[in-house]
Amino acid sequence: MKKLWKNCHIATMQNGQYSSIEHAAMVTSGQHIHWIGTFEDLPADAYSETIDLNGAWVTPGLIDCHTHSVFGGNRSVEFEKRLQGVSYAEIAASGGGIASTVRATREASEEQLLASALKRVRCLLKDGVTTIEIKSGYGLDYVNERKMLRVIRQIADTLPMTVRSTCLAAHALPPEYKDQSDAYIEHICNEMLPKLHQEGLVDAVDAFCEYLAFSPAQVERLFKTAQSLNLPIKLHAEQLSALGGSSLAARYQALSADHLEFMTEDDVKAMAAAGTVAVLLPGAFYFLRETKYPPLDSLHQHGVRIALSSDLNPGTSPALSLRLMMNMGSTLFRLTPEQTLAGVTTHAAYALGLQETHGTLETGKFADFIAWDIEHPSEIVYWLGGDLPKRIIQHGNEISI
Repeated sequence: MKKLWKNCHIATMQNGQYSSIEHAAMVTSGQHIHWIGTFEDLPADAYSETIDLNGAWVTPGLIDCHTHSVFGGNRSVEFEKRLQGVSYAEIAASGGGIASTVRATREASEEQLLASALKRVRCLLKDGVTTIEIKSGYGLDYVNERKMLRVIRQIADTLPMTVRSTCLAAHALPPEYKDQSDAYIEHICNEMLPKLHQEGLVDAVDAFCEYLAFSPAQVERLFKTAQSLNLPIKLHAEQLSALGGSSLAARYQALSADHLEFMTEDDVKAMAAAGTVAVLLPGAFYFLRETKYPPLDSLHQHGVRIALSSDLNPGTSPALSLRLMMNMGSTLFRLTPEQTLAGVTTHAAYALGLQETHGTLETGKFADFIAWDIEHPSEIVYWLGGDLPKRIIQHGNEISI
């Protein structure tokens, strides 16, 4: 059954640009886009339903391609400490940081983790996010990583969103493996990841490549295991220091390398050659009061796709609005509103390996779109906070929250 959506303007976001269609219409058939173009060119057909969008601007549904939405507790006390001058590394060394969230996550039941995560993810859905990636990484043993990944699958079953599940067991060193990082990586590779993958809980594999986490050599060991399981890879890289993690990710054809404040020109060239997406996380940059910017001119010069994401997590980016992150992407990283919108649609789809089905409005792709009550797409980035009036359509069906 075909639905006609009319009386709108459409920013298809093809080629990373608005690619606007004025006086537009769209036909959906089931979950997919059947036709899109100007109303004057609309083919004669029978439609089961006609929806007047009242002059709205239609964009693809937003994609939040890097989140840690499932976790126990919060770290508001650490936030206060950082404001008093204590560094992220100092907090981590004293048992805070990721380790404190690991403790809270291990203590929480699956039901408690699901209930708390749903509150956060619903905020993103209300903001226009129709596709989200959620990482594990606060369990750090088989039982608790499995618990987190099961919760991620339950979120997908509960909310009208596309949800991708990423195993980030190599996020930090668990207390059971103190001073035994090589042994922990081997445990992930030989036992944890194969079992979690066999259970159908993993869509991709990620790691934290950093001096306070795991070395490039250890990450490469994980990448080889992921490849043997035919799992795509992603990487937290160059957030706090330059270790060449993004170049390593590119050598293994990673979907994305994320953060990237300390990446070098050689890293940029490697990512450009591999087609690896640069995922920038302005929320963490802002929250940690960083001063080292990603090499934006170089990324643009070499044609690396730039995505943006909320990095929703309890320690460094407790962000509940992807639109606010878009504004930060423009104000902090000097991206244009058009580049920013591309960063949470078409480029974010590439960062999840979903570019064939998501991220732009084209015939054959999923009918995930937002009808915004605005006068121009730049308003999505322009307004700070609040709830912009909108209609959210996921897989061809309008949803209410």
